[in-house]
Amino acid sequence: MKDLEEAKKILGMEISRDRSACKLWLSQENYVLEMLEKFNMAEARPITTLLACHFRLSSSECPNSQEEEDEMT
Repeated sequence: MKDLEEAKKILGMEISRDRSACKLWLSQENYVLEMLEKFNMAEARPITTLLACHFRLSSSECPNSQEEEDEMT
């Protein structure tokens, strides 16, 4: 399993990590772009989608520092 940790891509997901900060990011951007191409939507314009009115964030999910706020942005 240790050899898997060094992977940059697995199951179509791109893997980025910051070992010093103990953070891991997974991205499926290329998969999404391929699907948009496949369904002739590559030129579609993105729009903002609001959260449902019943969706609530707790105070524990709020950023506690400027760095966390920047990261969430």
